[in-house]
Amino acid sequence: MSEFTSQDKAQQTIAPDAKVTLHFAIKLENGEVVDSNFEGSPATFVVGDGQLLDGFESALLGMQAGDEAVIDILPEQGFGMSNPNNMQRIPRKQFGDMALEKGLVISFADASDGELPGMVAEFDERMVTVDFNHPLAGKNLKFEVKIVSVE
Repeated sequence: MSEFTSQDKAQQTIAPDAKVTLHFAIKLENGEVVDSNFEGSPATFVVGDGQLLDGFESALLGMQAGDEAVIDILPEQGFGMSNPNNMQRIPRKQFGDMALEKGLVISFADASDGELPGMVAEFDERMVTVDFNHPLAGKNLKFEVKIVSVE
């Protein structure tokens, strides 16, 4: 008669509905870090709960605790392609005395009483072009992960 211990149990792999704790970094192709928790506490999420984009989640499927990887995430798997329809030209006078500069992020009210961030792409004395695309839209990303645990 053999005793069954937790060490005998096959290590669980990441699959739908698994609870995953991990360290991660999202980097641009040039190595610039966009977001990372390697210096802090790991993040925990349940596969399919909507906390991670599908492309990031699907890249983790099959991994186990202790696994480390650097995964290429194409725009279609990440934050999507930049949509030219999300570039809006707004009369400069609607910004009042605001000091504008390229790259400035401004919060706009959206139709559902929420807020929508937009980034100033360009402006002159008459018009301001605001980019409402996600800042990482159209970018190839490196997703660096270290899986801490899978339940």
